[in-house]
Parts: sequence; C-alpha cells; structure tokens
Amino acid sequence: MIRKLYRIYRSAYSGLPPAAWLLSAAVFINRSGSMVLFFLSLYLTRQLDYSVSGAGRLLTLYGIGSLVGSYLGGYYSDKFGAIRVQIVSLVSSGIGYILLGRLDSFYGIAVMLFVLAVLAEAFRPANSTAMAEACPPPLRPRGYALNRLAINLGITIGPAVGGFLAALSYRYIFWVDGITCIIAAGVLLYFFRKITHRYSSISSDEEARKSPDFWKDRVFLFVLVLIFFCGLIFVQLFNTWPIYLREVFGINERFIGLYLTLNAAMIVLLEMPLIHRIEKFNPLKIMAFGSLLLGIGFGLTAVPGSALYIGLTVVIWTVGEMLVFPLVTAFIAGRSTEKNRGVFMGMYNIAFSLAVVFGPFVGTGIYDYWNPIILWMLCGTLGLITCIGFIYLHVMLKATHHSKF
Repeated sequence: MIRKLYRIYRSAYSGLPPAAWLLSAAVFINRSGSMVLFFLSLYLTRQLDYSVSGAGRLLTLYGIGSLVGSYLGGYYSDKFGAIRVQIVSLVSSGIGYILLGRLDSFYGIAVMLFVLAVLAEAFRPANSTAMAEACPPPLRPRGYALNRLAINLGITIGPAVGGFLAALSYRYIFWVDGITCIIAAGVLLYFFRKITHRYSSISSDEEARKSPDFWKDRVFLFVLVLIFFCGLIFVQLFNTWPIYLREVFGINERFIGLYLTLNAAMIVLLEMPLIHRIEKFNPLKIMAFGSLLLGIGFGLTAVPGSALYIGLTVVIWTVGEMLVFPLVTAFIAGRSTEKNRGVFMGMYNIAFSLAVVFGPFVGTGIYDYWNPIILWMLCGTLGLITCIGFIYLHVMLKATHHSKF
C-alpha cells in the first residue's frame, strides 16, 4: 500500500520543469503569510465595529480594485514580462498590507483597499502567465495544480496562525502578510534572472492565424461567465461564511481558521494525484461535476448540524474546487498565444474579480436583509446552473468536432 501511494505521488509530481517549482515556491512563501483577507470581515465588524453590510461595501471596493489590477497585470505581463509584474505587485502590496493595518477611518480604509487590490491582484494573471510559459501544454494542468498546492500549503499555515494572531491583536496579521509578500518578491528576483523558458500552446502557423482578440472567442467568453458563477459561490468563504459560522454555529476564529486549514490540507495532499489521474478525461465534464459539488457544499451549510458536519461540507466544496480551478486555468492557457496569454489570464481573473465585487455585496445583503438560509440555497442552485453550463459547452464543442483541447 505504501509503495503504491509512493508511485502515485511520484508519478503526479514528476516531469515538471524547474521554473514551475520556483514559481510555486515563491507563491508558497507569499501564501504562508496570507491572512488579512480571510479575517478582514471579522476585523471590520468586531474590531472596528462596522455593520455586516458596511463591511460588505468595503470588501466590494476591494473587488472593484481587483478588476483593474487583473487587467493591468495581464496587459503588462504581455508588455514587460510576467516575472517583473509579479515582483512589482508583491513588493507594493506588501507595503500596502502594512499601511492598511494602521488605518481606522472608513474612507481611509476604503481608498487603501482599492489601491491594495489593484496592486495585489495584478499578481494573479502574471503568475498564471508565467506558469503557462514555464510548462509545455500537456503539463499545464499539473503545473497549475502545483501552484494551487503551494497556495494551499501556505494557507495551511496562514489562516491557522492568523486566527491565533487575531485573537491576540488584529494588527499582527497585517505585518505578517506584508512581510511575506516582500520576501516572495525577493525569491522571484533572485531565481528568475536567467530562466527564459516559454512554451506556445499551438504551432507558429496556427498562432499566426489565431485572432488576438479575446472577445471573438465565444467559448472563452462562455467559460468566463461560468467562472463568474463559481466565483459568486466561492467568495462567500471570505465574507458571509465566517460570519455565519460565528453567529449561528458559535464557532470562534481559531476553529474557523482550522476549517480553512482542512480545505488547504486536502488540496495539498490530494489535488496533484487527482489531477494526474483524470488527465485522460474530458476536462469540461470534470469541471461540470466539480462546480456541482462546489454549490452543494456551500448549500448544505444551511442545514443545522455539529462542528463535524460543517467539516463535511468543507470536504464537499473542497473537492469541487479541486476539480474546477486547475483545469479551467489550463483550458484558458490553451486557447491563448504567447502574444496575448497575459490578456487572456487577465480576463479570466477579471471574471473572478467581478464575483469578488458582487459576491460580498449580494451575499451580505441577503444575509442582513433577508435570511442567510436563502443565501446558501442560492449557492446550491448556482452550482447546478454552472454544472449544466459546462455540460452544454462540452456538447456544443463535441458537435463541432472541437472536443479536444
């Protein structure tokens, strides 16, 4: 049994280029200090005494800033290089996190959250672009899974430590988050001075014929809509979900951090082998099933239960998360070229950022003025709609003889 597990994990991790590992190492350092966004809603409501809807409006400003940052990160990655954009993003956002922790006025926090979002979210499309450049097309799903492993391995540390630090003083989490951003930038600056591997997803002739305009790719635009729906569900994790656990289930920050650690630990242990085992299956079918599980997991939060039951819901939506996000990122990378990959990744992140904009506003509005049970039921319904959307896309592409990506 041990030998079989060893072979599974060795097969899953073998073959990835050094650049992919270095990118993921920098992400791990950054994410090991990532804690501000996880506890920001609690910080605003408990420490600064803002209402739930007031905190939602501030988080919505972060989402609006992330729209700008996502586009600029992708645009400048194509123009100046993905590594440079990542370094600038990490250093500036690290400083921004430290400054944010020193503000207490509503308008000061609002401005800083917007600016911080622009700076921090530019990292995401740049990082996705760099991973696509580092990995040949067949290895991209595992390259993105490795990146997510690094993110979530860091998150096994960040929120858990952040929960304990927040119990002492919320000020500590801003300093730790900022410093780790700057350290991650140093790692990229040191190791990527000589690495220049770039892989194109298509041949030179095909690339010359392929349109650089993302808005002409109807499949890509349809996927963006589906990712927006998935994002609306997932971003509840950062606003209404921790508040609901605190107010309804009576779970404190320490245990909320441990639930997040469970999510991250599952991804660290299972995602790479899982992605490796499903490489031969049609990705759209897998993403359909994953989006359904994502919706069901959050939808089941509406049902009263024990702390163990909440852990079960975390397991369900975590499996859904693992089946959607690595595959959809690789899918989008495969539809781009070297000249426009940053823009494609930027638009992908914009779709998710739109969910960050509307998710807190809609989620906290339903939570405050209607009923949180309705919110979780809507999450389940949206997961079903997204599942149907991915299945429709698969059938449509199969009918036009483009089911291979």
